[in-house]
Amino acid sequence: TARPSLIVTGPAAAGKTTALLHVGRACHLAHARTSHRPHRPSDRQVPVAYVLVPPGATAKTLAAEFARYLGIPITARMTQTQITESVCHTYNQTGIRLVLIDEIHRVTPRTTTGAETADLIKDLTERIAATFVYAGIDVTNTPLFTGVRGAQLAGTASLIECGPLPARLGNTHPFTDTITDLEPALDLEQHRPGTLPRHATYLHQRTAGRIGSLTRLIRQAATTAIHNGTERITKQALDAIRLDHHAETTHPPRNPAPNRQSAH
Repeated sequence: TARPSLIVTGPAAAGKTTALLHVGRACHLAHARTSHRPHRPSDRQVPVAYVLVPPGATAKTLAAEFARYLGIPITARMTQTQITESVCHTYNQTGIRLVLIDEIHRVTPRTTTGAETADLIKDLTERIAATFVYAGIDVTNTPLFTGVRGAQLAGTASLIECGPLPARLGNTHPFTDTITDLEPALDLEQHRPGTLPRHATYLHQRTAGRIGSLTRLIRQAATTAIHNGTERITKQALDAIRLDHHAETTHPPRNPAPNRQSAH
């Protein structure tokens, strides 16, 4: 039977790519822990591939992206079929078991070019012994899920909805828990653990629960703290960060600082 796949969908900045990369990392680390193959170049295994669908993708340019990920040599004279043959052979030889395809909403099967690209993806799923996971913006509302090709994809893929994290869900606090998990990654000498979770309500208001906006806010505040030498994140420092346009227009800081700083 057809190998099952997954589709991660949701609005922009909902954390789809972040989720995709975390799944890939978990798979890679699990493989590293269980692999006992000799450490020789010819025996090297690559369990995960990550491919970004280019804007206006054609079947050939997408096949070239698959080749580029593993450094498979291709030339301008090679046909799509030749590139695809090389990709399938090399991916199976290197032991790819998980293929992550991001920005899948860029594929539009309604056009001739888009239809050929969708057909290539289906061909790859049948010829590469791996599980395919796709991520894209509101995929179910795009032409990708319509027509014969869309029905084929929908018939083999399970849908995972990514949306803003709620401040509270029953007896749990998903947003606060996420902040708590993010904080240990900060490499700031003066930052006190537990500072960011205490500002969970404020952070949820600033970002509307969107993972993309949250990680950008924390990352930029950390970068600023390193540059100005304070080595810690405060609410005042968070207020001084300018976020993406969506967050700024719909959920501005309650007490914006007089001199707002741009991202480094």
